[in-house]
Amino acid sequence: MAAELRRDLVRDNWVVIATDRALKPNDFPINKGWENTRKSGQHFCPFCEGNESYTTDEIAAYRDNNTLPNTPGWTVRTFPNKFSAFQLEGELELKYSGVYESCNGLGQHEVVVETPQHGVEFHQLPAEQIKQIYLMLQQRYRQLASDPRIKYIQIYKNRGLFAGASLEHSHSQILALPSVPRENQGLSKYYQQQGKCLLCATQEVERESQQRLIYESEHFQLICPYASRFSYETWLIPRRHTEHFADINEEELNDLVAVIKIFIPAMLDCLNDPSYNIVINTAPVNWNFAGGYHWYMEIIPRLIVAAGVEFATGFYMNPVAPEIAATMLREKVEEFLKGKQGDGSFASF
Repeated sequence: MAAELRRDLVRDNWVVIATDRALKPNDFPINKGWENTRKSGQHFCPFCEGNESYTTDEIAAYRDNNTLPNTPGWTVRTFPNKFSAFQLEGELELKYSGVYESCNGLGQHEVVVETPQHGVEFHQLPAEQIKQIYLMLQQRYRQLASDPRIKYIQIYKNRGLFAGASLEHSHSQILALPSVPRENQGLSKYYQQQGKCLLCATQEVERESQQRLIYESEHFQLICPYASRFSYETWLIPRRHTEHFADINEEELNDLVAVIKIFIPAMLDCLNDPSYNIVINTAPVNWNFAGGYHWYMEIIPRLIVAAGVEFATGFYMNPVAPEIAATMLREKVEEFLKGKQGDGSFASF
């Protein structure tokens, strides 16, 4: 049976899905124990508690009372990326030279260190710690959005060598940009053409079909998207139409933490502990847009390296149909949920 091309409406592009076969987690060569590539813990880490002087000056932190910035005593800590290509200075300046166009690197790049403990993974952190991380991301989002020069704020996490992590210590990053990326503008295009939100409509379709639905909580839906670019790619979509990640309320935040605490360990167990990226896509800020934006989170296991066809055509080749991926992930989530309910720990989320 020939592969099927599916249109990705969010990115307004095409994905090639292998519908007649599916690589199992052990079949991915990139997933052969990235554990071997991890640092031993004996190397110096600037993100560890006690090494605050080796980073740039602290912007914000959750820390113990009577402790000073840039000293030990913190639980979550944010500072500018030491090697950032962006500086939040001056105004955006466009330059033209013949057929070429450029601009200055206006923006802000921040690092959010998620725990003072080296070697403790994001999914291993207690629920309250993960909640602190998301509260910090919301706090920094609002602060950066208050600058009229900033038009888009990208939050992301790289875990593991093949996801682009340069340091093992658990952390996320925030990138504030002076322009809006094209990546999710299909949301606005769909709204202009259909008069409704694409991700709200997507949730209705997935709830009815159940083919790509992994899990649905009170406030969030987990799916493998119809036009998945990557094998076992998962989207976490808020059920309430919300444009900005920073706008979710306390109840939704608690539910988000609960879902993450179940799904990330289940996904890692299902796929043999792969590297992965988490990306939070949200609406532009300080920007007049037609509507249709709906924030969502992408969780992308890094199992395959992009090859020539992706670079040449922009078409992603996915050897695992999302319907198969969703079935495997759903079964693993159900297994983890039963375990959590059995030991009573799920109630604590």
